[in-house]
Amino acid sequence: MAAGPGGLGGGGGRTDFSPLGIHGDEDEENSSPVLLSVLVQHGQLGLCFYDNKDSSLNYMGDTPDSHELHLLARVIQEVCPHVIITSAKQEHCMTRFLQKLDLNPDYKPEVVTYPYVDFGLEVSKQRLLSAHLPFLPASISEGDKLSYLSSCISFDSPLMLRAAGALLKCLDRRRVGVELEDISVGVPILHFHAYTLRGVVYVDRDTYSVLQIFKSDRHPSVYKLYSGEKEGLSLYGILNRCRCKFGSKLLRQWFLRPTQELAVLHRRQEVIRFFTSPRNSDILSTLQSLISNITNIPTLVRRMALCHTKVTDWKNLYKMVHSAVCIRDTVQHLPQSIQLFHDISEGFSNDLHYIASLINRVVDFESSLAENRFTIKPNVDSAIDEKKRKMMGLSDFLTDVARRELEHLDARIPSCCVIYIPLIGFLLSLPRLPSMVEKEDFEIEGLDFMFLSEDRLHYRSQRTKELDDLLGDLHCDIRDMETAVMTQLQNTILERSSSLYKVLDLTAELDCLIAMSSASQEYGYTSPKLASHRKITVTQGRHPLLEVCSPVFVANSFHSSESQGRVKIITGPNSSGKSIYLKQVGLIVFMALIGSDVPAKEAEIGLVDGIFTRMQSRESVSVGLSTFMIDLNQMAQALNSSTGNSLVLVDEFGKGTNTVDGLSLLAASVSHWLRKAPVDVPHLLLATNFHSLLQLGLLPSSVLLCLLTLETAVDGDDLVFLYQLKEGICQSSYAANIASLAGLPTSLVQRGMEVSELYRIGRPIKRVDKASSDEQANRCRSVVEKFLSLDLEDNDLDLQRFMKEELLPSAGEVLNHR
Repeated sequence: MAAGPGGLGGGGGRTDFSPLGIHGDEDEENSSPVLLSVLVQHGQLGLCFYDNKDSSLNYMGDTPDSHELHLLARVIQEVCPHVIITSAKQEHCMTRFLQKLDLNPDYKPEVVTYPYVDFGLEVSKQRLLSAHLPFLPASISEGDKLSYLSSCISFDSPLMLRAAGALLKCLDRRRVGVELEDISVGVPILHFHAYTLRGVVYVDRDTYSVLQIFKSDRHPSVYKLYSGEKEGLSLYGILNRCRCKFGSKLLRQWFLRPTQELAVLHRRQEVIRFFTSPRNSDILSTLQSLISNITNIPTLVRRMALCHTKVTDWKNLYKMVHSAVCIRDTVQHLPQSIQLFHDISEGFSNDLHYIASLINRVVDFESSLAENRFTIKPNVDSAIDEKKRKMMGLSDFLTDVARRELEHLDARIPSCCVIYIPLIGFLLSLPRLPSMVEKEDFEIEGLDFMFLSEDRLHYRSQRTKELDDLLGDLHCDIRDMETAVMTQLQNTILERSSSLYKVLDLTAELDCLIAMSSASQEYGYTSPKLASHRKITVTQGRHPLLEVCSPVFVANSFHSSESQGRVKIITGPNSSGKSIYLKQVGLIVFMALIGSDVPAKEAEIGLVDGIFTRMQSRESVSVGLSTFMIDLNQMAQALNSSTGNSLVLVDEFGKGTNTVDGLSLLAASVSHWLRKAPVDVPHLLLATNFHSLLQLGLLPSSVLLCLLTLETAVDGDDLVFLYQLKEGICQSSYAANIASLAGLPTSLVQRGMEVSELYRIGRPIKRVDKASSDEQANRCRSVVEKFLSLDLEDNDLDLQRFMKEELLPSAGEVLNHR
């Protein structure tokens, strides 16, 4: 298996950080235990596992996972752990996942649960620091060990770190691999591997940040600082035109797991190619309007299972199922040679039409909204229809009953009415007379007093009791019977819920691809050619974010073949566009790896298993490392992890320390890649202002090396950026021109130019607060002339005055300057 992050061999990729090349015997491969520790919280998955075969600790950074934990299932399928370690305090989705795992007769791993405190972040960090790393000297300090570990394992993934802590505890308890050794011998960790799933392209958190693939903008109000977060100017932001939230969620998963599986990418490309055709714009608009009706199916199904459905749920479900049927009917008339269209035509079963027609035939939406409860249409249940007819004719009937009751009441009572109250029944309602003050006054012969409400007295009479026996509690009966119908309807739909989930999956995929098609049409993207070779060619590429913000953008090409020009060193003045070009290439390659069209005239993208960057210096409060140390960690990640199929972007590496040391580290890093066999050299783009790297000949000559610069023109004292890439070396950094553009005072810029020139030609640099050489020579000449004119034989007073006025002030000035 390749030791790179993409793992083009069998199994998932494991990026090797090991200083030792120790591997287990082939005979022990099948019996070597693998222990997996996993922690799931708030939709995020963190895991790591220990492989006893090569004593390696493998980790995967915190990653979003679905509620069904599909990502975890895929990891377990690839790793096949013998032991799964998790927290006793776990989310419901993890509990359900382990229960399903236990039902599998072919695979029965041992599940170990530890108390939640064993997954504490600080405890886990301490366990990592205390881990047995034989390749480190025994005398290494804790700070140095932490610095080394930060270059091997990501401290920005708290769930993964907590899972690692529990894993180390289990290893120590079971003494995996050292069962027969002395108790003082710890379980060795000889390798650290960054694990990625088979076919997934490795992209770390720094790369997502520096390429601005995601960017969250918080709400300006402190009260909505966290709840009001939204996507800012980012690649995800301009491509996410999804009409349903499940499409947006799936698109984010595609961004988080770019793939090198050509079959998956070609499936996406053929759909995008269809919808970017102008003649299919009407179909695109129709499908977008239908997709917007696809609602939260898992929530609806869960409410149905718990009998907690609301009136709006039924309306949304009907609209969704009806829209799904319309989507199927629309797609059935599209080319079935496109795999997604074929899957929708076949996957959207007749169950959807049955569910839609059943809901339409049973549910009375207008009445349900008016009464805020589930009601059914006429001719669904004859018994319910009969009771509703009685309810509708009840008003006239009760008026006639009230007229008869009034004939038997006291003549002082002017009127009465018979009312029906659900759960209570039929009551006689009388106005309150002025003489009725106390409760005793409410008593009327032949009537049972019930309650007083709004100056009306309510009684139960013999006639109302007969009505209760005759008609019963009509309202409650109708509600109970309609609830029973609703339960039957729910059960019928739940039996076909798999069809609804199929709709969700395929519609979300269609939504994503239509969204990317819309962006491709608007911004003039082109479909890249994807192949299994190791070349990358981009003709007239553009930066997808900068071209949105800038009215004019200069396109530049990129070509990296299998054996030539794979290492490109770009020099040029500050602000000439070096960093933009690096990010542009990285974003175009990334977009191709999610199946999107790219901002270029033409593009051909070969196999890429990882994108590594050393471009953005960031602070770290979790580890406490200096900015330069973090830069070194990023560079170490690229040096140790990149393969011949990786893309490496390096911007201004080495500027965080003194010039000589930074230049030396940069030259050594580039030379390391250039001395490799061509098949192992990644696509490397390096931007630097260390012109000495090339001028002093610090790099070995190689056909893999290509020198590029960005064109500029000087118009008088003004520097004009042309932003056009060409072969060659930048002869000047034009720092003075850039400083003037930035608004630095002219005197400072001129002094800087003077010092730079003196340094370049090797002449001494004099301080500006000292007198000039001409002034100093004139003063010395004056002092000598005055000294020669003194009469030293006859007048001592002249000598003392000369010493005091001429020599002592000069000495004082020298002392002050020192």
